[in-house]
Amino acid sequence: MIQVLLNKLENSRSFRRLSRYWLTVAFLCGFALDNLTLNRVDQVFDNVILSTYVILSMVALLSLYAGSAQKLPEAYNQLARIYAPLVVQFAFGGLLSGMLIFYGRSGDWSQSWPFLLLILFVIYGNETLRDRSMRLVFNLAIFFTGLFSYMVLIVPVLTGYMNVWIFILSGLIAIFIMYVFVQILFKVVPNFLALHLKAVIFTIGTIYVTFNVLYFTNIIPPIPLSLKDVGIFHSVVRFENGDYQLKYEKGKWWQPFKNSDTTFHAGPGDNMYCFAKVFAPTKLSIDIYHSWEYKNTDGNWVEHFRTSYPISGGNDGGYRGYTLVKSFNSGVWRCSVETARGQVLGRETFVVEKDSASGELETRLE
Repeated sequence: MIQVLLNKLENSRSFRRLSRYWLTVAFLCGFALDNLTLNRVDQVFDNVILSTYVILSMVALLSLYAGSAQKLPEAYNQLARIYAPLVVQFAFGGLLSGMLIFYGRSGDWSQSWPFLLLILFVIYGNETLRDRSMRLVFNLAIFFTGLFSYMVLIVPVLTGYMNVWIFILSGLIAIFIMYVFVQILFKVVPNFLALHLKAVIFTIGTIYVTFNVLYFTNIIPPIPLSLKDVGIFHSVVRFENGDYQLKYEKGKWWQPFKNSDTTFHAGPGDNMYCFAKVFAPTKLSIDIYHSWEYKNTDGNWVEHFRTSYPISGGNDGGYRGYTLVKSFNSGVWRCSVETARGQVLGRETFVVEKDSASGELETRLE
């Protein structure tokens, strides 16, 4: 009876019409769930969710190809062919959207564009790929991308260290897990996988190399750090209780949400302050750098001053710190919050108008 119902379902016109879009719908459902549940990269609950996506991806892929190869009982073969693709795409959507959320928080969005491009590529692939062999390579590529991204995220959280060697270790762990998974998949569909093994190896190798290129060119954001806030101020004072008093020019009536200086009117003796809040996982302690730059007459950014201060992890609101510049000229400036390697968490760009009276100053407590 079940078999007859499954046959009718799989051969129905409505089913075929729906199956054109349900992979993308399942993928987007994973996105929606992450936006409702994910909070902090070092929380157990968040990592249970992300690791579940990894495991669910592997189990669903194995079920899908076992069902396609008739390695399961007949009724389960058909169930796997129908529903395993949905589970695969839901897990992919959840895993990649989790990475997009945390990587997006970690760096400036202009630095995180590879992940946004990847998401668009996956959605496009879900809608266009119909060839079974290409779908295999595509699925393994997406899984490895999510796996590698998660290892880069979780290994610094677990070890309490963040450097080049930790990134390399993360990549090697991802490669090892992928190798074991492909070996298991080889036992499920040996002939089919052997036929496309070169394409699989080339694709995974390309992704591995691409991640390393993006990391060493500072395009990958400094995960698992994340910038909570950054702004330019006329004054920053730290009180004994740990609170900070920030002063900036009061916004006009059309600027109700202004909370820092976008145009810095500098009088005699004024200093420019860059105040930032950076979140780090509980175990992690690292130096944060402020890079002050200005645009020269050719329109190029020139470094004026760069300095660092140590931060400690665990504060949900972010570790607070600031730097100041005493000597400066009029023009376009920016303060970038970076790691020692130059990975940008975020930056504030503003205009300096020297020898001009500042407006009324507003006080903000942090």
